[in-house]
Amino acid sequence: MQTTKISIGDTFGLGFMTFAFFLGAGNLIFPPFAGFLAGENMSLAMVGFLLTAVGMPLIGLVAVAKANGKIMSYLPAFAATSLAVAIYIIIGPAFAAPRTGLVAFEIGAKPFIENADAVWVIAGQSINIAQLMFTLFFFGIVMVMCLYPGKLLDNVGKVLTPVLLILLVALALSVMFIPGSTIGAPQQGYIEDALSTGIIDGYNTMDTLASIMFGMLIIDILRRKGVNDAADQTKYLIRAAIIAASGLAFVYISLFFLGMTAGELAEGASNGGAILTNYVEHHFGTLGIVMLSTVVGLACLTTAIGLVTACAEFFNELLPSISYKRFVVIFSVACATVANVGLAQLISISIPVLMTIYPVAIALVLVTFITGRFARPEFSQRLILSVALVFGILDGLNAAGVDMSMFNFLPLFSQGMAWLLPSAIAAGICLFLPKSNQTAS
Repeated sequence: MQTTKISIGDTFGLGFMTFAFFLGAGNLIFPPFAGFLAGENMSLAMVGFLLTAVGMPLIGLVAVAKANGKIMSYLPAFAATSLAVAIYIIIGPAFAAPRTGLVAFEIGAKPFIENADAVWVIAGQSINIAQLMFTLFFFGIVMVMCLYPGKLLDNVGKVLTPVLLILLVALALSVMFIPGSTIGAPQQGYIEDALSTGIIDGYNTMDTLASIMFGMLIIDILRRKGVNDAADQTKYLIRAAIIAASGLAFVYISLFFLGMTAGELAEGASNGGAILTNYVEHHFGTLGIVMLSTVVGLACLTTAIGLVTACAEFFNELLPSISYKRFVVIFSVACATVANVGLAQLISISIPVLMTIYPVAIALVLVTFITGRFARPEFSQRLILSVALVFGILDGLNAAGVDMSMFNFLPLFSQGMAWLLPSAIAAGICLFLPKSNQTAS
């Protein structure tokens, strides 16, 4: 099959686009708050966060490339479809995509709107009118951009992302050169379990889940560009992953330091968005707030575009009777609707779900690299992912507030990672299984 090569400029555009897709709402609001709470233990917390918020997404993209986009091929059709649907719904209309609109409103628009908290009571429900109008406008732009996916590389990778990068670099430089406050003592889970708490914080970005989606989306974009050779697709996808991971690490490290040295600017803050806003307003005044609003708006917009496009592509393949454009409209409307639940409520609901599904996603990504060593690859993948799911459910129920004290004896259960050791043991056992005379079904 004839294939084309893409230029160095297009390769960087692909990497910038990938970076922009990942850099969304959670990526900006969680690191400053974690840095503030971690205080003197910030280094350990940051390492943990980088493992799941940078390392795993990078490995996830490489895994998708290694599997030529068929990362779930060893799973039964029903299980693979169910897992994919769950990931796409979580990362799409249920949590991640609506959150981009909410964060864009809270940080990017709310400071400039008078009476931004005014509500109307309609059919017994309190509705924030400013938030409703903003999210309708925000996801209207997302819908228009997603209706023309062939232009994604040009619109996002070459136009929006360079502007976003310039603004983020300016913010990072301010953190480096403006003296901060005295570093405080660690708080909450960062006192004794800074590393594991940072790892769990990285779940909130949802980027490991997104890497599975974005990897397949990037392969599709490469095909649209005429890159049909699997080896070339893998090469370009890995390059894009490295560029994106480097950018994410740069942003996270600077935001962790910002939170750690925020001092009184972080007092009373309930999330990283408030810390960011206070920091920028204190040091840069109105101009700084405008800059921050632009950064947040662009970051959330580019991520929402990637998420809605990926979801529409997936469900169009799953249900071809419904067109891609119709799915774009459906998901854009769904995101605007869910976004009006409220940011705090959305985050609290999402945490138990992420604690359940994230172990399966991590196990899927990591097992892809050792599947070739299994004598019985289908059985091995199914066993390892099943173990990760069972123990992930325990972690999820615990995070939801269900009394799970009977499982406190499990290693790492109190840190929210009960799945890790059993999954590793299952993988170790599978490496030594003999070949079967019968093919796993």
